[in-house]
Amino acid sequence: MNEQTSGAGWPASVLVTGATSGIGLATVLLLARQGRQVIGTARSQDKADALARTARDQGLALDVVVMDLTDPASCRKAVAEVADLTDGGPHALVANAGIPLTGAITDPSEDRIREIMEVNVVGTLRMCTLVLPSMRRRGRGRIVAVSSASARIPAPMSGWYSASKHALSAATHSLRMETRRYGVQVVLVEPGAVATPFWARAQDDLPALTATDTGAYDRVARLLARIQRSAGGPQPVARTIARALSAPRPRRRYTVGLDAHLGTALQYATPLWLSDHLKSRLFALHTPAATAPAPAGQTSDG
Repeated sequence: MNEQTSGAGWPASVLVTGATSGIGLATVLLLARQGRQVIGTARSQDKADALARTARDQGLALDVVVMDLTDPASCRKAVAEVADLTDGGPHALVANAGIPLTGAITDPSEDRIREIMEVNVVGTLRMCTLVLPSMRRRGRGRIVAVSSASARIPAPMSGWYSASKHALSAATHSLRMETRRYGVQVVLVEPGAVATPFWARAQDDLPALTATDTGAYDRVARLLARIQRSAGGPQPVARTIARALSAPRPRRRYTVGLDAHLGTALQYATPLWLSDHLKSRLFALHTPAATAPAPAGQTSDG
């Protein structure tokens, strides 16, 4: 079935979280062009209005609901609104919403760590839980979870992000086996680097962390800026999501992007000592960090 001419085929209604920018925005616009009933989520009314205008300017029909993925009551309210807009609930969910967290494992605040786990793991799986009852009643449904190649390619200074996406990937695999008996298919999409506002947000944590290790975080900032300049747009990921939704027998996992394919292949083919060494050099962690001077009158031996 051609993606651009599939019309209003199954799934007729699709709920997409994190639909106001990046992969989510590209996905809702593509699905709306295919003639599906698309409902996107936005975290604020201003963002919801902006998304609705974008769709309207392109002549596309698109519903938007306001939802805070970290608030269980807000998620339940949003799913109830979606049920009213559809025939009792969406035929498919694209669990796309996610946030970055940059920094060494020991450096971010516990509030930021809890936030990334709440958004990328707990809130995302909460949405899966909330849409499943209507899918079970129909005996058919599809969930596409958007993870990241970082789930399988951990690197310095992004450990919490990789941990959150690795957890989402593992939970998605379990969910797929648990829901198959209800006629619900669960698919995982793992994109590589994509040019979206994500990379700018990934740098928001750096100013508060540079005092910990200025050299390393300066290097991280340069790497993030380079990735943002060289990465492709989100459209290939959106097209992959559309395929995962419409394929009669979707693959269990879709890896998107040359960097993601090469990175995962090298991660599993390379000995850990060599992989660690190469990544450490990339992030300028291969030389000992400078240590703070001992207080006056005290030797370094204490």
